[in-house]
Amino acid sequence: MWDSHTCCFTSQILTELNMQYFRLDGSTWEKSPPLVNALKAAGEEKIASFLFPGHFRGQRVPTSMIELIGDRPFLYDLAEIDNLSTPIGPILEAQNQAAEVFGASKTWFLVGGTTSGVHAAIMGVCSPGDALILPRNSHVSATSAMVLSGLVPKYIFPEYDFDWDIPTAVSPSQVEKAIEELKSEGLKTGAVFITSPTYHGICSNLKEISTLCHLHNIPLIVDEAHGAHFGFHPSLPLPALQQGADVVIQSTHKVLFSLTQSSMLHVSKTNTIVDKGRISKCLQSLQTTSPSLLLLASLDATTSQLSQNPSTIFDNPVHLAMEAKHKIKLIPGYTILDFPNIDPLRVTVGVFDLGFSGYEVDDFLFMDQKVVSELPGPRFITLPFCPGTCKEHVDRLILGFKNFISSPNFNLERSHTFSHSINKRVDLEPWIDIKMELAPREAFFAKKKKVSIEDAVGKICGELVCPFPPGIPITTPGEVISERVIQILLQCKDEGVKLVGVSDPLLSSILICDV
Repeated sequence: MWDSHTCCFTSQILTELNMQYFRLDGSTWEKSPPLVNALKAAGEEKIASFLFPGHFRGQRVPTSMIELIGDRPFLYDLAEIDNLSTPIGPILEAQNQAAEVFGASKTWFLVGGTTSGVHAAIMGVCSPGDALILPRNSHVSATSAMVLSGLVPKYIFPEYDFDWDIPTAVSPSQVEKAIEELKSEGLKTGAVFITSPTYHGICSNLKEISTLCHLHNIPLIVDEAHGAHFGFHPSLPLPALQQGADVVIQSTHKVLFSLTQSSMLHVSKTNTIVDKGRISKCLQSLQTTSPSLLLLASLDATTSQLSQNPSTIFDNPVHLAMEAKHKIKLIPGYTILDFPNIDPLRVTVGVFDLGFSGYEVDDFLFMDQKVVSELPGPRFITLPFCPGTCKEHVDRLILGFKNFISSPNFNLERSHTFSHSINKRVDLEPWIDIKMELAPREAFFAKKKKVSIEDAVGKICGELVCPFPPGIPITTPGEVISERVIQILLQCKDEGVKLVGVSDPLLSSILICDV
C-alpha cells in the first residue's frame, strides 16, 4: 500500500530518524541504519492495522511458524514504510548509504537475489539482437537474461584445470578476441559479462578487461555474487567497482550478513556508458511490488555494520582460513587450490590423490563430524569462510579430514579403482565442442518434444539443465546436444548431483526443440 497517509507516516519517521547518529569511537560519528530504524519505529506504533499482510503485525501467526521463529519477526513484516521501485523515504536513504559504503554512484536493493540483478543489468544495458560476450561457465541467470533480452551469446571458454575439474579465470586476450570476432561478423556487442570471483574464489583481471571494454565503448557487467566482501580487508582482492566495472551485482547474503535472497546492484562512479534510469525501469519490471522489508532492512543493517570497522570483521575468518589451509595441507592426500588471484576466504580442498570423489568425502564429513560443505564436486570440496565461521567448526572440519584417511573405507584397492575412474573425467571437459543452433530466446519459445536421452545427440536442446550448486548450465536452450553432454549428464546422475531445470529428474528423457 502506498498513499498519502503512508507518505505522511513515512515523513514523520524520517523527521525523527534522519539526523540520528551514534558514536563508534572517540572521533567518529556514523549514521544509524535508516530503514532498520524506520521499521523499528513503525512496528512499535500502536495503530489499528487494516493493512496487508493478513497476519496483521503478528496478531494471527501460524502456530508452526511461532514454534520455528517466534512471533516477533511478524511485527516488522510491514508493507507501508516506503516503495522499493520508486523510494522516497528510508529505502532511498539506505540505498544511498550503501552506495557510499560500497563505492558506487547508485545502488539498488534487490529482493530477488543476484539473479534479478543480473537480469536487470543485462536488460538495462543491451538491446534485442545485440551480442553478449560472456564465459560459458556463467550462472544460469545470465542465460535467462538472454532469453528475456533477445540477445545472441558470444561465449568465451576459460582455461580448464583438469586436476581440479574446474574452469578458471577469463583473460583480457579472450575478451579482445571475442570483440574483434563480433566486429568481423557485423554484430554489435551490447556488453561484456564476467563472473568474478567464481564459486571457487578465482578472480579475473577486471582492471585490464574494463580498460579493454572502454576502449571499444562497451560496458562491463560483473557478476560479483561471491565477492560482496571484497575491499573490506587488506587481505581481500579489490572489488570490481574499483577495477573499472560499470555495473556490479553482489549477493550480500553470501559472505556478508543480509538475509538469504537479498542482494545489491551497483553502478560505478566512473560510468559514462550505462543508463541508470533504464536499469531502474528494468528493476521495476522484474522485482515484486510487495518486497519483504525484513530482507531490505537486513541489507541496510549490513551496510551499517560495514561502515563501522570492516577490517576487524574479517580478521578472524581470514586467520581461520589460513590456519585451515595450512593444517589440511599437512594431512596426506589432500591438496589446497591455489591461484594467482583468489579469495583467501574460499577454501577448496582437492581429494583427487585420495582416489575418492568430493561427494564421498563430503558424505563422510557429515556423518563423522556433522560438517556441511557449500560445494562438493567430483575432485574437490569447496568451503567458504565467513565472519560467522568459528574455530570449533574449523577444528571439526580438520578432524573429519583426518578421520577419513584412517577410516575402514579408505583402502588402497578401492582408491586405485576409483582413481582410475575419476581420471576419465579429463575427457569430459564441458563445452569444448559447443555449437549454438538457435538463440536462447528463440529456442526457449520454440515448440518442444521429449526424446530419450540416448536419442538426443545431435538434437537442439529445448531446456536448461543445470547442476545446483554451482548453478552453471551443462546445456542450454538452443545448443546442439553432443555425446559429451550426454556423458556428463549421466555422470552427474550416477554421482547423485542435483539437477535443476530438467523436465525429467531421472534423465531418461530430455526436451528438444521441434524445429
